[in-house]
Amino acid sequence: MKDLIQQLAREYHADTVVCRRHLHAHPELSFQEYETSRYVASQLDAIGVEYRSGIAGTGLVALIKGKNPKKRVVALRADMDALPILEANNVPYASQNNGVMHACGHDVHTSSLLGTIRILHQLRDRFEGTVKCLFQPGEEKLPGGASLMIREGALDNPRPVSIWGQHVHPPLRAGMIGLKPGIYMASADEIYVTVKGRGGHGAMPQDCIDPVVMAAQLILTLQQIVSRYADPAVPTVLTFGKINSVGGATNVIPNEVKIEGTFRTMNEKWRAEAHKRMKKIAEQTAKSMGGACEFHILRGYPVLFNHEALTARTKRLAIEYLGKDKVVDLPLRMTAEDFAYYSQEMPACFYRLGTGNPEKGITSPIHTDTFDIDETALETGMGLMAWLAVQELSGK
Repeated sequence: MKDLIQQLAREYHADTVVCRRHLHAHPELSFQEYETSRYVASQLDAIGVEYRSGIAGTGLVALIKGKNPKKRVVALRADMDALPILEANNVPYASQNNGVMHACGHDVHTSSLLGTIRILHQLRDRFEGTVKCLFQPGEEKLPGGASLMIREGALDNPRPVSIWGQHVHPPLRAGMIGLKPGIYMASADEIYVTVKGRGGHGAMPQDCIDPVVMAAQLILTLQQIVSRYADPAVPTVLTFGKINSVGGATNVIPNEVKIEGTFRTMNEKWRAEAHKRMKKIAEQTAKSMGGACEFHILRGYPVLFNHEALTARTKRLAIEYLGKDKVVDLPLRMTAEDFAYYSQEMPACFYRLGTGNPEKGITSPIHTDTFDIDETALETGMGLMAWLAVQELSGK
């Protein structure tokens, strides 16, 4: 079976490159993936597999049924949305949608899963059970398309016993994968703060309640959440990336200052406690300086947990498929992923697909305007997913 999957991955590689380049040239923002969804549907129609569309707006779920399809079900997931980035790559397949780019590799995820479906559809008489394939919108934007797909029943009828997701990883060479069991990626919450004071002339601060100074003090004081309240053994990050005043000038103290940031950690209990502490610290800091503070936390993606047993099987199977030198262990990441919602529903494994190639100059990180991949990674991506699904269905 392994040799056959590898052979089919090679045969379908050229088609998958065409698919990836089409998607890369026509990116769409989160929850606006209308043309992407139609393109995926057209590909599924051409392959001849059963699917349902319109889930969470633009999501699709395809089913590849083997012999005795009710015996066991596993799931594979790909996300479809792009980022608001102006592409700088000078390639024939560069984005044709100005200011929108597949800078996080979701074109790779989607095209790889379509390649996997081609392989599995051809092999459907050689395995028992069903493979459920989720094409998901809106990974890059809260509340996360995964949560909406789950809410609308994408994991039901039939219910999988496990699920995999893969994500491009430029630091790893194409042909490799990396993974980590247990807690892998952080929760991610958005913080929105409005600091309120009393504006006036910059030369007469005694007549004002300066929200700029309050905001500066608030940012520094809130760092105690990390340095003095968080358990040093629990990774925690608090970053404020945006600050601006409503009004104000070089000689004008404004009435309000708005701050935006992100809070990330690896422990859900501490996450909830930190939310309460940050709000209290912010409000008390502003009050102590004569002002007021509106502190709002938009709860984002949860901690992503890779099921230990499933991840151990994934590593073993990946070594069988790729070779021991092509499978590496990865450290914790403070980035976040809405795949975490799936990991709360069932055993899940989220691993990294190597896409880099320094000799070809392909080294740019994700979320940059020069991100690209070594397209040989597509062969690895689609073949490995097919191999994992078939082996999991067989109980291996």
